[in-house]
Amino acid sequence: MSTLPPLSILDLAPVVDGDTTRQALLNSIDLARLADRLRYRRYWVAEHHNMEGVASSATAVLLGQLAAATSRIRVGAGGIMLPNHAPLTIAEQFGTLAELFPGRIDLGLGRAPGTDRPTMRALRRSLESSGEDAFPNDVLELQAYLAAPRDDAPVRAVPGQGTEVPLWLLGSSLYGAQLAAYLGLPFAFASHFAPEMLMQALEIYRSNYRPSPRHPKPHAAVGLNVIVAPTDEEARRLFTSAQQRFLGMVRGRRGKLPRPVESMDALWTPSEQMQVERMLSESVVGSPVTVRAGLRATAERTGADEFIVACAVHDHALRRRSYELLDELAA
Repeated sequence: MSTLPPLSILDLAPVVDGDTTRQALLNSIDLARLADRLRYRRYWVAEHHNMEGVASSATAVLLGQLAAATSRIRVGAGGIMLPNHAPLTIAEQFGTLAELFPGRIDLGLGRAPGTDRPTMRALRRSLESSGEDAFPNDVLELQAYLAAPRDDAPVRAVPGQGTEVPLWLLGSSLYGAQLAAYLGLPFAFASHFAPEMLMQALEIYRSNYRPSPRHPKPHAAVGLNVIVAPTDEEARRLFTSAQQRFLGMVRGRRGKLPRPVESMDALWTPSEQMQVERMLSESVVGSPVTVRAGLRATAERTGADEFIVACAVHDHALRRRSYELLDELAA
């Protein structure tokens, strides 16, 4: 019988309907402490901007709090949207974290902006000279800042140089898989919201992988939505919060994470239902028995080296419970 790959957590620091941003951040710290006590390998938060329901926009600041509140688990970005930043700035931020919490910091890098065009302009001030097209060079520049110091380097990241913070490339298309393979870096696919190219991306990544000194073999993490509850019925009800969030995305609305409902039937059209279900197709929702079977099937299908699990549950106590039940499955 197949075993499950190691499990990690992706936290968007959800601001839920009826609660505050402050509480969302406190909930993330609480959940990180729980993950630290359990068997989870890493705890990642993601950079998003101009979204009322996501509190992790100042990603490095939040990671400092999460690392300080834990002692074992790796913490990191899943990810930093590098086109929004100067590589030197990210090297200094994550170099600082690595100096304070040695051996526990990850840096996942994304090519997408993680926001809308007006916010992109507000972040970058100009969209003309950089952006997604510069991404490969930005990755290499960032990698150089974090490497061992060179006497001839005109610019150094202090803190940063010599920390060699582990880099990951993230993606929801084939581009990230190709670049991660070329650079010999670990790769995480965002199939928890963009699953269509998952299998093709994994094939491209593995078949084209060029071994690097630090990563002689490919390492592919697969993003999944997972909700575990005592019964299938309860888990499906909790999942309606995520379904409503994605329905809002289909309609161009991004608000706080909604409360669960008994049925989605009256909330979406057949066309909208198809779109939401397509985006959330890499989800495993149900009782422990159902989820165990679903995760084993996904592991066999994808050959994932790691699952990175998102759990958009409105009630924080039930979100904690889901991760506790999931941890028991991995025992």
